[in-house]
Amino acid sequence: MPQAETQAKPGHIIIARHGEPEVDRCARVDWRGYVDWWAAYDHAGLRPGQTAPDSLIEQTAQAKTLYASTLPRAVETARVAAGGRSVEHNALFVEAPLPPPPLPGKFEARNWGVFARCSWWFGFHGDMESRAQAEVRAAAAAAKLIAATQAGPVALFAHGWFNRMLRPQLQHRGWRCVRDGGDWYWSWRRYELKH
Repeated sequence: MPQAETQAKPGHIIIARHGEPEVDRCARVDWRGYVDWWAAYDHAGLRPGQTAPDSLIEQTAQAKTLYASTLPRAVETARVAAGGRSVEHNALFVEAPLPPPPLPGKFEARNWGVFARCSWWFGFHGDMESRAQAEVRAAAAAAKLIAATQAGPVALFAHGWFNRMLRPQLQHRGWRCVRDGGDWYWSWRRYELKH
């Protein structure tokens, strides 16, 4: 009887957050102003003069497949970290929305981000993608990353909250985080398939 073919071990997955965007997170706005602020944030590139950490550049160099969200801050982060290599941009990896609840008063944009994420998590989404819809998208994104590991290591340049939403999707499929760099700009995590 012929010996069963040994299946190659899949590559690891690097999931990085974008660099610091060129926006004023201290701008004081009301909830309507935050809608406009968030739209501007989604069009903003990176604050000038940033460089990727050496550790992220090293991990990116190992990757056979590179993905990024289609938003400028992720596209520019991938460009900096990948050093001119080809990157596939895909809206599947964009950030989960931050629709602000209609609260009275003006607050700094960073505070509105907290209000919006908490209310979105508990069901408020206005006419934007809901948490349940974003979880379906995260499942599809995780499946895409895992499929790509058959060719070798994969790197994704995306966003803080959506990156966190990928974690349970990967864990559910047998992947574990072996290096957790946190959630700040330029941070990254490494996932490997459990044996």
